[in-house]
Amino acid sequence: MLNRIVLIGRLTKDPELRYTPNGVAVATFTLAVDRMRKSAQGERETDFINIVVWQKQAENVANYLSKGKLAAVDGRLQIRSYDDKDGQRRWMTEVVAETVRFLSPKDSGGSGPTDFIGAEMEHSDDDLPF
Repeated sequence: MLNRIVLIGRLTKDPELRYTPNGVAVATFTLAVDRMRKSAQGERETDFINIVVWQKQAENVANYLSKGKLAAVDGRLQIRSYDDKDGQRRWMTEVVAETVRFLSPKDSGGSGPTDFIGAEMEHSDDDLPF
């Protein structure tokens, strides 16, 4: 079986770093990932995907990534449930990152030579190999 997610997008806000009671670092952030195709109205649609990263990599993410920076995430999809304060069952879908790569230049606020990665590309059904 296979559970693998690869995403490239921009952070919607600065990562949030916390530590478990055992002292393990955990960072969370949301990645905005544009869809390849436009909607029927001709607008680009974006998915906002929750990311969780652990241990030393979590600290690196918190120290070196910020809102607007371009990042690549390689990980797995996780769906978990919990009971909220009112006793209602809630479901959370998130990507648990195994690798986070920083794609924006070090001194950039989110724009720069790596912007081609998110460049808009037009595709038609004729371009598909199947």
